[in-house]
Amino acid sequence: MSSVNPMIRLLQTRRSVAPPALGAPGPGAAELEAMLGIGARVPDHGKLAPWRFLVFEGDARLRAGEYISAAFLADNPGAGDERAAIERNRLALAPVVIGVVSRAAPHVKIPEWEQVLSAGAVCQNLVIAANAMGYGASWLTQWYSYDRRVTDALGVLAHEKMAGFVHIGTPAALPADRTRPVLADLITRF
Repeated sequence: MSSVNPMIRLLQTRRSVAPPALGAPGPGAAELEAMLGIGARVPDHGKLAPWRFLVFEGDARLRAGEYISAAFLADNPGAGDERAAIERNRLALAPVVIGVVSRAAPHVKIPEWEQVLSAGAVCQNLVIAANAMGYGASWLTQWYSYDRRVTDALGVLAHEKMAGFVHIGTPAALPADRTRPVLADLITRF
């Protein structure tokens, strides 16, 4: 093969960009709609769509940050203003943040673990779509992803769980390629 398929090259070189390194501009409405459509094109046994999206742009990122900061301060009342501001700005570092909510539920044929994996695949598709469109992205599952005070405030229902938040923006610079595990050490052949 004389040339490498562009998709293969993208997958070989893809890497996460930390949210503080993601600036404006973020994806526009049409790009965001395309990303969400690509995010939804994942393996989904039974076509259940066991996930949904929470899209944070503009001031909505700071409003959501108020819930994150309030939950943090409730557990850490002695934390200073600087640390509270860090928590308040968690979703404001990148121009667009997409929360992926797993709606995995008991089903007669499809195990819940398959539904959870489908939500994880949505996050990965979003990261790859953002990279393919020239944006940087990170998929994060930090403490606020599973804190019920935060998720309740964001409208995540009691039976739902966050699969994580995908932060998307224009990277200030791509991070250096990190050393990866030796592939041969990860393979068991039968």
